[in-house]
Amino acid sequence: MKEKILERNILLTEYVLKNTTGIEVRIINYGLKITSVNVPDRNNEFEDIVLGFLDIDQYLYTKEIYFGSTIGRFCSRICNGEFYIGEHKYILSKNDQNNHLHGGLSGFHSNIWDVKVIRDKSLECTIFSNDLSEGFPGNLKVIVNMKLTEENELIISYNATTDKKTIINFTNHSYFNLSGEGVGNIEDHILQINADYYTPVNQNLIPTGEIKNVSGTPFDFTKPKRIGQDIEDQSEQLEYGKGYDHNFIIKTNSKVKRQPVFAARILSPRSGRVLEISTTEPGIQLYTGNFLDGKVKAKKKGTYLHRGGFCLETQHFPDSPNHDNFPSTLLIPNEKYESTTIYRFLTE
Repeated sequence: MKEKILERNILLTEYVLKNTTGIEVRIINYGLKITSVNVPDRNNEFEDIVLGFLDIDQYLYTKEIYFGSTIGRFCSRICNGEFYIGEHKYILSKNDQNNHLHGGLSGFHSNIWDVKVIRDKSLECTIFSNDLSEGFPGNLKVIVNMKLTEENELIISYNATTDKKTIINFTNHSYFNLSGEGVGNIEDHILQINADYYTPVNQNLIPTGEIKNVSGTPFDFTKPKRIGQDIEDQSEQLEYGKGYDHNFIIKTNSKVKRQPVFAARILSPRSGRVLEISTTEPGIQLYTGNFLDGKVKAKKKGTYLHRGGFCLETQHFPDSPNHDNFPSTLLIPNEKYESTTIYRFLTE
């Protein structure tokens, strides 16, 4: 554990999870950000595969505020920063043009979490969000557990309770490059997503409410293909996002309730590293680092190039409160929200 007291009187602490196979995950209490994930390639050479910074205090000052972050109260976008619960209209902070994005200006990504180490194997991380923080109703308590297993799985479990009806949607916003952080772009990575449908967006990246089949479109990842294969297609959807920045609807097994199901698998042919993701969430957002511009220095050498990392964010659908046909994100008093996502690291 490494600690650093900063000029704003913030005690920044970095925690390390390790297993006996040599995999190591580092996490800081500011924004509950994953700062590094060291995993082997096909030749058993270990390398960090998460974009970020060597000096943990840099996370306070970067423009890339979501690197590795735990996102809440509501990940992704809410149209016009407003929604209804019953007859009551709630107005949120607007930090993405006229929309609310990733919890607002002071979302979970920019707050200090209370972190407890549990038997050197996992972290129990807690944050409280006051009623009407960023405009959201209810005093909300969130507990996130992060555990690294001997099966090379990073398991992130989310739990939440509220004293007033509210909406929630949590995710982790790590950027990965399975060839190694700072090593080129990720267009050569081979991706499979367990989804027959996705949610199209408008020019402001807000879902239209339509649920569209991926068949015959650049969004068909039902069979493994290179991320870059169709990314430059003359598609209105890809033009809106300058690449992929879309939610996919995960196929679920109706016989398996509340258990994580396979969501995505991605391979770097260069390194042989594989990431498999399973989740209890109904959706997963693919973002291909379209706004990385080569101006942020990588940890070892070089910079983070355009499309130098990808995000696969397990979630409920963006703007869900404003679409009755999307799975509900409503949490009510005396109920407990629970969600689990598993990241499994392999080689091929």
